[in-house]
Amino acid sequence: MHFKRFLGIAAVFPLLVAAGCNSGTSQNQNTQTPTTTQTTTTTSENNQTPTSTPPVSDKSDLIKVTAPVSGSTISSPLHVEGQARGSWYFEASFPVKLLDANGKVLGQIPAKAQGEWMTKNFVPFKADLIFTVPATETGTLVLEKDNPSGLPQNSDELRIPVKFNIKTRTVKLYYYNQAKDQDATGNVMCTSKGLVAVDRQIPSTITPIKDTINLLLQGNLTSTEKAQGISTEYPLPGLTLKSAALSNGTLTLEFSDPQNKTSGGSCRAGILWYQIEATAKQFSGVTTVKFKPETLFQP
Repeated sequence: MHFKRFLGIAAVFPLLVAAGCNSGTSQNQNTQTPTTTQTTTTTSENNQTPTSTPPVSDKSDLIKVTAPVSGSTISSPLHVEGQARGSWYFEASFPVKLLDANGKVLGQIPAKAQGEWMTKNFVPFKADLIFTVPATETGTLVLEKDNPSGLPQNSDELRIPVKFNIKTRTVKLYYYNQAKDQDATGNVMCTSKGLVAVDRQIPSTITPIKDTINLLLQGNLTSTEKAQGISTEYPLPGLTLKSAALSNGTLTLEFSDPQNKTSGGSCRAGILWYQIEATAKQFSGVTTVKFKPETLFQP
């Protein structure tokens, strides 16, 4: 009896051992598979190469741009060229616009198809975009799919990062140094003798006088200039330049001063006046400066 029970146990034991081995092998394989996948993914991420410009979304199945290329430096007029499928057009064109880094539209124009656009195939396009001087060093060229329906599901666009080749010019801003405007006894005379010119770079535009006066009103002095005793009360809260018009040597500057910050004592008002007048007179053709309204810069 005992001998038969022993034979039964002996027969079952190898089966249990084999089953246990198979189960262990299966568990080990299941455990190793995620580890291998995770290692491969980590290695791939660590080997990524950083880029200096944002990547352009791949829409090469819909539109391809040959000029300008991503990250290139551009100037006005900007030549835009490439090819797009017929579905990208409407009435043989689609919108192209240029934005600065702040999202301001610098210029826009329709790109024109250079062939039959009513097709599923690629059709060449061209455009020459004239744009205003940007205030930022980078921007984005946006090529929009023409969407006459206005439905969001039908809209699409290709965005290309660009850099600007900004032309600048040197101008002078006149600020005040009290130490240069004193009599023999050290009294401040409150005259234009205390004016000091500092150089600044501004973008080359068709409104250099207005741009320069606006920069003066910002009152941005460097730490070195302040250490030299140069000072200014600009900016004044609420004071803005509305227009600048030059006619027969007379420059008329119209301001908005809702808080009456340009008044308050003859010495102070005079120095504020002198700074703007001297800054404006550096430009060729300006012999006289007038302010509107006439209540500005009064004691």
